[in-house]
Amino acid sequence: MSKIQSVFKRFEKKYMIPEEKYDALLDVLNEHMTVDEYGVHTICNIYYDTEHDELIRNSLDKPIYKEKLRLRSYGVPSMDSKVFLEIKKKFKGIVYKRRMVMNLKTAKEFTEEGIPLREQTQISNELTYFMEFYQPIPKLFIAYDRFAMFGNEDSEVRITFDSNIRSRDYDLGLEYGDYGELLLEENYHLMEIKIAGAMPLWLSALLNDLEIYPTSFSKYGNIYKKRLQETKGGILYV
Repeated sequence: MSKIQSVFKRFEKKYMIPEEKYDALLDVLNEHMTVDEYGVHTICNIYYDTEHDELIRNSLDKPIYKEKLRLRSYGVPSMDSKVFLEIKKKFKGIVYKRRMVMNLKTAKEFTEEGIPLREQTQISNELTYFMEFYQPIPKLFIAYDRFAMFGNEDSEVRITFDSNIRSRDYDLGLEYGDYGELLLEENYHLMEIKIAGAMPLWLSALLNDLEIYPTSFSKYGNIYKKRLQETKGGILYV
């Protein structure tokens, strides 16, 4: 069992990959990378925001600094299952992630009822400050099927592929299941490259050869914009 990491600092680049390029990409990646121990697995998330969606609105303006809070599980959890409560920050292109492991019951008591966390650490203090400052509430459930790999020469080089991205703005609990409305067309994969420093030369060359270019893509942001478009003429505007 791999050690659970609580603090991350890295660059993250996203790419939208159609099926025809996905297969060619994997052929080369398999020569340089190894599939992680989980294989294809489902990740479920609850994203928190203020009553008037201030966090995602700010994020879509592409500020120099932004942050968000989410609760994550691997698969659909029970109340006793292990989950991750995470603050994710981005400053000048660098992503900082800090997370705590707890059971789902504890996480819901903390985020929805204001019951303090028993474990007192620097990360728990940051989570408490976030909750007190923003007073966020559960706003969106997002799930996707993830396939992840890590570099053979440098294990800090990680690549993930997310497909079947689905969401709902009701039944906002991880325990209710991983169903929702699909975001992308079929046969598309959202690839994310996570690196601590410079991208390996072989990987840069591979992306160039296949004409794969980075894109700005936020799951939460795109779902939010899509729902705003669907409600034009109604209550919501930006």
